This record gives sequence, C-alpha cells and structure tokens, in this order.
Amino acid sequence: MRLVTVAHGTRKRTANATAVEVTRRAAERLGLEAVTSYVELCEPLLVDVLADSDEPSIVVPLLLSTGYHLRQDLPAAAEGRPAVVGRPLGPHALLAAAQVDRLLLTGAERGSPLVMVAAGSSDPLATRDLERAAYLLGRAWGSPVRVATMSGLGERLEAVVRPGDVVSPYLLAGGLFADRAARASREAGAVAVAEVIGAHDAVVDLLCRRVTAQLRADLPGLQHA
Repeated sequence: MRLVTVAHGTRKRTANATAVEVTRRAAERLGLEAVTSYVELCEPLLVDVLADSDEPSIVVPLLLSTGYHLRQDLPAAAEGRPAVVGRPLGPHALLAAAQVDRLLLTGAERGSPLVMVAAGSSDPLATRDLERAAYLLGRAWGSPVRVATMSGLGERLEAVVRPGDVVSPYLLAGGLFADRAARASREAGAVAVAEVIGAHDAVVDLLCRRVTAQLRADLPGLQHA
C-alpha cells in the first residue's frame, strides 16, 4: 500500500516543492511509502505514477476545493488502476487555522477586514466550497471574510479588495496565481498580504487524517481491485 498525493502543479519549481514536503512529512508519520504527483505543468504526472505500478494506491488530492480536476481528470487517471481517489483537502478548519497563522505573521490584527483570494473554478461546486472556506476562516479570524477569485466564477480581486484590507491567499503553494494575487491586492490598497498556506503543520495533520479515513473506508476495495 502506498500514498500518492496529487497537486495541481506549476512551472515554478520551488512552489512544487511544497507538495513534496507535505507528502514526505505525512508519509513518515503514517509509515507509508509515498509518491508526489501533479495534474499538469510538472512531472511526475498522476496518470504516469499510477500506470507505472500495480501497487494499491491511496490517492489524496492536495487541492483545496472541488472542480474539474477532481471530478474529471483524477478519476480518469485512476480508471482501471488499483487506486482510490479521495476528497480534496479543503474546505477544513485546519486550513483556516493555517491561514490565520500566515496572516498573523504579516503583523495583521485579528478581526481586521479580510479578503480570501482563491484560484477559482468554473464549477459551481467549487464556489460552494469557497464559501465554506471563507466561513471557517472568518470564524477563526474573528470577522466576516469576503471572497475573490483569480479566474472562473466569482468576483475579481480588483472589485473586492478595499484600501486597508488584509488578504489571505487560499492557495497551497506559490506560483503564477500567488504572484498575481499579491501584486493585484497591493495595487488595490491592501495593507498586508499573507503568504500561501504552504507546508504548515496543520496541512500535514489534515493529510494524515485524509489518508487514515481512506484506508478505513477503501482498503477492502483496493485489495480486490
């Protein structure tokens, strides 16, 4: 049995290292062999990782909400393989806790006007997930959270961020969207922009929970795949 994580992937190599670090730390804690893979833009791709081995695999998406990749690309990559694809990491209170930690490191005060910015998706289910993530972040931060997206459905940063706001990227790793979000937020008047969630301890905890839950639910199916 092995753990296979799958992140979106970016051409920024340092950003892809986030998924590797989170996976390594979770695998050590769980005592599992692990491989980090990506949907696109970086190797190894999930479809190749699954095709290269007949070992049963627990596939955990290092994605923060549902969307096309989760509902289409990942099941297609796992089709016919001894693998099960689990839920995305988010929304979850542990991610909100990590976001709060990143915000506090900027010097922002709890309860300050806050905007959460996500990559975005054309899938309405992703919008539902972002609304839930914003609620969890607001509960942890102590004030309501407005949501902006960089693409897909939803309002753009320029229409959401107001002078004096602080901004929390709802992104696991850096890359093009993170760079654009930081730049656009400051241009719109944000006084602080947090770092991406990154390889936070809470993310490792959440990944371990996802793996444990999948092992309990899907092990019989994997054994007979």
